[in-house]
Amino acid sequence: MPFTIVRNDITHMHVDAIVNAANEQLRRGGGVCGAIFAAAGIADLEAACARIGHCETGSAVATPAFALPARHVIHAVGPIWQGGDHGEEVALRRCYRAALSLAHELGDASIALPLISSGTYGYPKEAAIDVAIDEIRAFLADDAHEMDVFLTLFDVDAMRAAGGRFGPITALINDWYAQHSPFRRRSRWEGSLPSVGRTSAPYANAPLADSAQAPQAQSAGAPRGRMHFSLDKLLQRVDAGFSQTLLTMIDQRGLKDSDVYKRANMSRQHFSKIRNNPKYRPKKHTVLALAVALRLSLVDTRLLLERAGFALTTADARDVIVEYFIERGIYDIYEINLALYAYDQPLLG
Repeated sequence: MPFTIVRNDITHMHVDAIVNAANEQLRRGGGVCGAIFAAAGIADLEAACARIGHCETGSAVATPAFALPARHVIHAVGPIWQGGDHGEEVALRRCYRAALSLAHELGDASIALPLISSGTYGYPKEAAIDVAIDEIRAFLADDAHEMDVFLTLFDVDAMRAAGGRFGPITALINDWYAQHSPFRRRSRWEGSLPSVGRTSAPYANAPLADSAQAPQAQSAGAPRGRMHFSLDKLLQRVDAGFSQTLLTMIDQRGLKDSDVYKRANMSRQHFSKIRNNPKYRPKKHTVLALAVALRLSLVDTRLLLERAGFALTTADARDVIVEYFIERGIYDIYEINLALYAYDQPLLG
């Protein structure tokens, strides 16, 4: 997946490049920096950094990763927060660009970044997240940058409390939990669903068997009065599958493949599998990502999910959050994934 937000210890990430939130002297510090030095091997990483000597704020340099599960450590120096009026945002953006560009130059296919400057340097978390997502988005928008990027966060509660962006979603999720609490005596849907064992009629409009075949069916021991259908004719009426429906929707909107897979936070290779395999069976998060990429209405989102064997349901917090964004016409998958991450839900893509 091109861009993923994960909650993890960055020193446990199995990627080509791990980004260290470094200081200008490239010395071992606290927080993320201290953890990376300890995991890589303090003596080895200190010696490698001493050979480089210095790195300006907004810049990045690389060393071997030593004992870390990576090829390189990219030391990126973010700004110290001084109230926001001293060029901090410009420096932080430059820092992310430098780290990502250096990883690309080194031939790294995957990279894990921390939320730079948001720890001991004091950069407000919500603003830091916005900068990180903006710069990662801009980097991946370049067709030359085929890289899996992981924004590795450790404290989801601090991020959620960082500002008011999740206020409406918090209310929505609180309502969702209230509706689905195991201590509720009744579901809000109780009484509206058919009772167990109630017979549905999914084939009510299906063609009947040929009259010449009907007596044979009756003589086969079927229950009296039951009408029999031709399975072949039923199968001829099966709706278009997921891949065919998706490609039709893309054509109707005049979109290029690259428009779709980038908006869906999906790799070109993954999208090619969908396009070239009429029987492709996607996972639900993939279908939802493609619905966002195509900017589908809720009706068309449900249709696309149905063709893949899924449904949009109020029994799933992820579905509730995605529906919240679609209803409001917000199709920014990075923003949607940030909200999903904040509430411990699987991301789209």
